[in-house]
Amino acid sequence: MAGGEETPQPAIILIEPQLGENIGAAARAMLNFGLTDMRLVAPRDGWPNERAIAMASRADRVLDNVRLYETTEAAIADLNYLYATTARTRDVIKEVATPHAAAAALRRADGEGVRCGILFGKESVGLSKADVALADSIISVPLNPDFSSINLAQAVLLVAYEYFQAGDATPPVRIHQEQRRANKEELTHLFERIETELEARGYFEPIRHRRKTLLRNMRNMFQRLGLMESDVRAFQGIIKGLALPRREIRDDDRKRNDPT
Repeated sequence: MAGGEETPQPAIILIEPQLGENIGAAARAMLNFGLTDMRLVAPRDGWPNERAIAMASRADRVLDNVRLYETTEAAIADLNYLYATTARTRDVIKEVATPHAAAAALRRADGEGVRCGILFGKESVGLSKADVALADSIISVPLNPDFSSINLAQAVLLVAYEYFQAGDATPPVRIHQEQRRANKEELTHLFERIETELEARGYFEPIRHRRKTLLRNMRNMFQRLGLMESDVRAFQGIIKGLALPRREIRDDDRKRNDPT
């Protein structure tokens, strides 16, 4: 954004939440996924709420900046685009998106400076038809049709997670250990060591005509493995061990290693 303004993020708007614990759990989920704009419309037990603070588990950045409103209209007045979360979509003619699709659209809106919000209804009955009518689009979570009820905090977590994932650059698959992949020099040394040891033991003598093909296939196999630097060191140690002269097992060694 120009002028040093922060890129907007969607506001999470809880309409008439009933339990402080759910407000706190929703705040915790929001901060887990980088969202901090929580707005409360007429919470049943008022605000601030000690149970919400306890459940939030130090998500103070969210709770300290909660904005309190008496009506939904007041809570959304500064927003340009609004989603409503509801499973009841049959009587409403609006675009219905999954959380995944909505998250991608919200990220695009962020980049364009469009201020968005997401409405969540109270635990007992969800959003009213009047609140849904204020929204531009609906978010509906695909769930088991035989058991599709989730609580308020779970709904916030699902949507917040998808929003975070839509902008996260973490590779979908990665090695957990803080190691690097083996470089080509290390792999070349490993290949040459294997070739040297095989040659020294006459492995290629009966199949000399296939030597180049076998070595090329071996290199291709190791390249596909995506070895880490520690893997190469381990292979070098294994080759060193196999290359040692074979020793005879003495009777006392055999007895010591025999579990019977």
